[in-house]
Amino acid sequence: MILLPEAFTSGPLAHRALHDRSAGRIENSPSAVQAALGKGIGIEIDVQLSSDWKAMVFHDYSLARLTDASGAVRGRPSTTLAQIPLNGSADTIQPLEDILSLIAGRIPVLIELKDQDGVMGSNIGRLEQAVAHALEGYDGPAAVMSFNPHSVRALKDLAPDIPRGLITCAFPEADWPHIPATIRDRLGEIPDYDTTGASFISHQHTDLTNPHVARLKDRGAKILCWTVRSPQEEAEARKIADTVTFEGYDPTP
Repeated sequence: MILLPEAFTSGPLAHRALHDRSAGRIENSPSAVQAALGKGIGIEIDVQLSSDWKAMVFHDYSLARLTDASGAVRGRPSTTLAQIPLNGSADTIQPLEDILSLIAGRIPVLIELKDQDGVMGSNIGRLEQAVAHALEGYDGPAAVMSFNPHSVRALKDLAPDIPRGLITCAFPEADWPHIPATIRDRLGEIPDYDTTGASFISHQHTDLTNPHVARLKDRGAKILCWTVRSPQEEAEARKIADTVTFEGYDPTP
């Protein structure tokens, strides 16, 4: 187990970086990262896989919501993706290496690997390899996490010195209709914490009283949570969580 550095729990983490569409800072964009750097706030970012197996900093599987392009992120090479503008912004989709170069160790960066299997199974590997490659030699607080325990387990071998965590929730059918009930029920019990070598979980903030969260907290796991959207929600979450992932308000004094 690689412990999560204190830098990740000493302050809140900006969800998909410090984005604000009204200010032209789109989620997971260089501008949103730069804004977090300006305030000294740690960030959470997402990565998807390009057709040439590069880790690209982007949340959705499809390009449609955030760009004028269509189709799957995974259907285009990294060089093409890097030329696609984000709507309402001068930014484009960036490779993880470029975002890490921008951060340069100045703030904590929590990297979520989006599930590439489709149903949280074992058909993964390329994105994990790409993330591990991007993190080689990176000097600064960085950690990785995923809803898919197979991804986190792969990173145990691919990037053994990088702290790992599981993203967790109760996995209700309404929120996860594409995941079979047997898988949802299993994941909801957070059974993979030990085998993945995790040192933290990031749990849905509305479900922090879940007894499985309490079990891991009693064992010394760091508890992060997603995603709070007001100071009131943050105050409630911090009764259990060591820190929060936030968006939509300014948590700084």
